[in-house]
Amino acid sequence: MSRKYFGTDGVRGEVGQAPITPDFVMRLGYAAGTTLVAREHLPPGEHPAVLIGKDTRISGYMLEAALEAGFAAAGVDVCLVGPMPTPAVAYLTRALRLQAGVVISASHNPYHDNGIKFFSAQGTKLPDAVEMEIERRLDQPMGCMASAQLGKARRIDDAAGRYIEFCKSTFPSELDLRGLKIAVDSAHGAAYHIAPSVFHELGAEVFKVGVSPNGLNINDGVGATVPESLRRAMLESGADLGISLDGDGDRLIMADAQGRIYDGDQLLYVIARRRATQSDVPGVVGTLMSNLGFEHALARLSIPFIRARVGDRYVLELMQEKGWLLGGENSGHIICLDKHSTGDGIVSALQVLAALRGAGETLDQACADLAMYPQKLVNVPLPAGFDWQSCGEIQAARRVAEQVLDGRGRVLLRPSGTEPLLRVMVEGRDAELVCAQAEIIADAVRRTTVG
Repeated sequence: MSRKYFGTDGVRGEVGQAPITPDFVMRLGYAAGTTLVAREHLPPGEHPAVLIGKDTRISGYMLEAALEAGFAAAGVDVCLVGPMPTPAVAYLTRALRLQAGVVISASHNPYHDNGIKFFSAQGTKLPDAVEMEIERRLDQPMGCMASAQLGKARRIDDAAGRYIEFCKSTFPSELDLRGLKIAVDSAHGAAYHIAPSVFHELGAEVFKVGVSPNGLNINDGVGATVPESLRRAMLESGADLGISLDGDGDRLIMADAQGRIYDGDQLLYVIARRRATQSDVPGVVGTLMSNLGFEHALARLSIPFIRARVGDRYVLELMQEKGWLLGGENSGHIICLDKHSTGDGIVSALQVLAALRGAGETLDQACADLAMYPQKLVNVPLPAGFDWQSCGEIQAARRVAEQVLDGRGRVLLRPSGTEPLLRVMVEGRDAELVCAQAEIIADAVRRTTVG
């Protein structure tokens, strides 16, 4: 059965356009609620309960109210925490022993987009089977429980403090951040009132960026998808390190004192390299987008590496299948399963800082043995329903690029799971060659999709 509403990261789209409308989101809450009621076996009179968090988009107020109404109609109690990072919702759902967590966010997308994603009671993304059951119920008429069985809502006032303490607990107790000045960019997003406090309470002097959300400025010129923002912050503050999150706080990039940017592959390497000096690292899971240089550097440390499909849910599934603790994406989603059940930008940054403090190294020193291959990514708009895989011109351009690279690189074409784009990625040792071939393929896609 194919998915109708759920993508790789929940249900997402432009606010006011299907499916991100108040009526659909209320029905989604009801469908998810009835699925929970059917799956949970609670004592008589006890309702299932879910936690709802959101980022700072103005549409979050509307969608939160719609979700709450849908859950209440299904007889599900709701705990509200307001703006809260996606991984915080995962943690709090597990810590409060609730049946599910819901995040209202479109992550790194602009403010006019929004989305809904779910977490299980264990703080992990919902299994495909549960999402498909929710989709099945969405196609049925919405009902309503009798008044005595309706769900209730309450607000959890200490959610931010609970999560801050959790994040700090993942940092070694024998270490601190005293003497470090850290620029922290929160993207005017869900971590704006969380991230600076975590690093400050561990001893760092914090220079704050992106901590003034107004409902319209999330990810706007700031955050993990805008590295230049972190470079400017480093120049302005004279900080020793820079940390940048995306709008919902699950993605991380970092910068050193010279303003050099380090992506998810490089940061995951720093964590794995340090852990390999302390204990055995069974393996690391990356994705089809992970850099070849990262894979080769892990091999020199005798750390096995395998690739999952793009998407942190697929990284996590493969990590669980292999019994491995480390995985991530070059976009900055990093998962340390011994610290959290999902990717977490703040927790990941703390693992990098723990590695650096423990070894007495800078980011540059920790990555000295990691030679990243030049990689060019071009995002090309893709009309709905266009069969790019069967397009002769696109496939011919791909074959030519692979012949030109001659085994010294990779070509990857894949549709985005969250946006109407085809992602064209070419990687190899020769930067000029890589860029040229990526543009040739991208031009072929543009020609065949116009008209």
